[in-house]
Amino acid sequence: MYKRKGIVITVVFAVAVAAPIVWWLASPVFLNTRVSEEFPLAASAVIPSNMTRADAEKQLSDAAKVESKMDEKMPSATATAILRGSFRDDDSFHKGQGKAEVYRLGDGKAILRLEDFQVTNGPDLYVILTEHPDPRTREDVHQGYEEVSKLKGNIGSQNYEIKESLNLDDYKAVVIYCKPFQVVFSVALLTKAQ
Repeated sequence: MYKRKGIVITVVFAVAVAAPIVWWLASPVFLNTRVSEEFPLAASAVIPSNMTRADAEKQLSDAAKVESKMDEKMPSATATAILRGSFRDDDSFHKGQGKAEVYRLGDGKAILRLEDFQVTNGPDLYVILTEHPDPRTREDVHQGYEEVSKLKGNIGSQNYEIKESLNLDDYKAVVIYCKPFQVVFSVALLTKAQ
């Protein structure tokens, strides 16, 4: 009788401890987090619906070149794409799609923009920049990387500020990376924007 009661208590205790861990590991597979952030310049500019972002950026850039007769220098409302790439699936389970673009804003800051982005969700996903030209494993990632931020959501368009101290020429890929298990979920290989 006491032996059976001890077994029941042990099983209940094990389930109580294991359930939150299992939920933390498994729930991201079933849950999605959507993000819909505007491009940083969208707050200061109205872009007509029949104009592409590239056309709008060109118009803003052209407008910024016009000499101002004002005594006070106005901040530049431009953004120049400097790097871009497309996300790919890492394997049959870890899938990703969408664009990664790095922009240099008029104030000198760099922004990483994930556009039309979607990735398999997972626990503790991070956005990182890697020096490896085609990272597929944790060893590739650990050859040289910079953590940008925790991933805001596994679906949708989002912005990430990049540290000003980084030399962007050193980084060759954007990786969505699961830190606890050191697993690559998706990669966008970066090339210079034309």
